[in-house]
Amino acid sequence: MKYYTKQFLGDDGAKPAFDRAKVVVLPFGYEGGVSYGKGAAAGPDAILDASCQLELYDEVLDVEPSSIGICTVEPPIYQNTPEQMVEALYESTRLLLSKDKFIVVVGGDHSITLGYYKALVEKYGPLSVIQLDAHADLRHEYLDSPFSHACIMSRLRELTSNTLQIGIRSMSHDESIRIKRENLSVCTMHDYRAGRFDIDAALEQLPDPVFITLDVDVMDWSVIRSTGTPEPGGFSWDESMTLLNKIFSVKNTVGFDFVEYAYDPADVNSAFAAAKLIYKMIAFKFF
Repeated sequence: MKYYTKQFLGDDGAKPAFDRAKVVVLPFGYEGGVSYGKGAAAGPDAILDASCQLELYDEVLDVEPSSIGICTVEPPIYQNTPEQMVEALYESTRLLLSKDKFIVVVGGDHSITLGYYKALVEKYGPLSVIQLDAHADLRHEYLDSPFSHACIMSRLRELTSNTLQIGIRSMSHDESIRIKRENLSVCTMHDYRAGRFDIDAALEQLPDPVFITLDVDVMDWSVIRSTGTPEPGGFSWDESMTLLNKIFSVKNTVGFDFVEYAYDPADVNSAFAAAKLIYKMIAFKFF
């Protein structure tokens, strides 16, 4: 794998040799599955640029998470069709997994998740999915495409029945019917804040290992506002830190992706928050 021209954490990250890096960041700016706002294609580069301004030291954990070794590799080349996109990301992540790397895929829209998840299943066997998202993403098709970002949880549930969806605050009537009919584990933002969903029990019942897919629209606009399908009322920074720390503490997380940040040159705050959120997730995994 070749190093990317931009590195997560930049020069301060003391880019390690690939064979000594525990974590590999794979930028993948595909946005062929979006249905509203654009900008996800430029999202990975903007996050990588913003990451150069992060302090490496984590004052909460009292460590420098970068010490484990984090490098960023070139995204795969692909033809601009959904099927070819999925195959390209599958092949790239499969290769990295064969070298025992913990991979952080930075998108791009949410449709990219399928390729990485397929590679994880090939390595680990059946694994659970924790989705942090404002949207249920349980449509079978959207705008005549099964590869829309609005369908990703339907595609993943074709491969696993073990899913936990957290932060949901937007869904269609058909999706709500499906959730009830299939008794899906879905924690809406309303139920989360009202204390009507037992997160601890849901995590305990979810089999290991797990994959986390985080759509930035799960966050409140005060944290990250630049996304293609924004929804008000998301997680505050402190709420998300508490939840993510809990997830990584009790579950064997074997990978995560980070999607739907839409680059806006007028909004430097969102890119910085996105970069810091990724760094915190890496820290929670290894410390």
